[in-house]
Amino acid sequence: MKFLLLNGHGIDMRVNGSKLHIKDGRFSTTEEPEEYMFSPKRMDVDSIIIYGKNGNLTLDAIRWLIKHNVQISILNWDGKLLTTMLPPESTNIKTKFAQYHAFENQENRIKMARSFIDAKIDKSTVVLDFLNQRYPTVDFDFSEDVDKLKKINTIGGILGVEGGVAYKYWNEFSKAIPEKYNLESRINQSGRAIGAGDMVNAMLNYGYALLEAECLRAINAVGLDPHVGFLHEMNPSKNSLAYDLQEPFRFLVDFAVLNLIETNVIDKKDFIRTENYSLRLRPSGAKKLAEEVNLWFNKRVRYQDKMPMWNYVILLKARELAYYLTGKRKEIDFLEPLYATKRQDSSDIRQKILSISYSDWKKLGFSKGTLHYMKKNAEANKPFTLNAHVRERLNQWEKLVANA
Repeated sequence: MKFLLLNGHGIDMRVNGSKLHIKDGRFSTTEEPEEYMFSPKRMDVDSIIIYGKNGNLTLDAIRWLIKHNVQISILNWDGKLLTTMLPPESTNIKTKFAQYHAFENQENRIKMARSFIDAKIDKSTVVLDFLNQRYPTVDFDFSEDVDKLKKINTIGGILGVEGGVAYKYWNEFSKAIPEKYNLESRINQSGRAIGAGDMVNAMLNYGYALLEAECLRAINAVGLDPHVGFLHEMNPSKNSLAYDLQEPFRFLVDFAVLNLIETNVIDKKDFIRTENYSLRLRPSGAKKLAEEVNLWFNKRVRYQDKMPMWNYVILLKARELAYYLTGKRKEIDFLEPLYATKRQDSSDIRQKILSISYSDWKKLGFSKGTLHYMKKNAEANKPFTLNAHVRERLNQWEKLVANA
């Protein structure tokens, strides 16, 4: 999976001599915009994200991109998805009919809605478990919510559980965010989303728009109707099924935003305040976030005895949903693939490093300089990684202390 982000004034896409020529936008008369050229059948970009002010996109360019299976997504100033042009969809009309019949079947609809939220709770737990390893104040328990979800038999009730989980989740998530980001609550106590008045929410909104576009791509590929969801109600301006399919995968965007914050890659200069006092990403911030989200979409996970990338898992899950609706699959489950991640910079490991004496470290065969560098990392707020042989030496040190 590879994004190409276009931003600024004067974006231009046209075909010349069978090749696609793309010119990125600019924000001043002095800068030279990036230019790209792609030969037929040599396109290595899967999705073009247009976050620019103005420009030209010729009919020939649209035709060229669609024939090369490239998605074109246009984002609003606030990072929300305005529209997307997708490659030709599956022509199996039976899939859509099965989807419509399933939507009208209340028992089936509730089963699928519950499955989406069950998976969302599971992946929310993954994120908070990851944060708890570094920030012990992050404390949560979704067991009551999971029990409640099993018993509720209305869409409104399921959404109520989801709102309660989201409120707890964002409350704990915020504990890991430095004060300089001025994070406001993601949602209010009624479970309704709040506009992006701070940097974190601006990034999350933008990242979820990229995820929505990817879900639309998967839904389109398997022949489902993006406007008919099972959890989210139908609305003329909403891609309800894409919102459903996003739920088990929102954690990828959350991890991307967390990584940008923890590595201090993004800051105030990457944002601009609008006339209505909302925040939007500048081109520099949009590029950083798109690259980080793309990185997470391309991470691999074990699923069905293979190691697919997460963006392909989204397609697989859309296909499984289509198979379930058409009777080719007996059950639907969005919990799989299960995912867990361990931190090498946990609070426990940091304390171990700070507790090691230079004399003990020397006995293990390492230099004083190595430990000094590790102690500096342990004292800092930034994340860090440890080589396998260093982790082994830490374990040896623990045994040495235990046997002393």
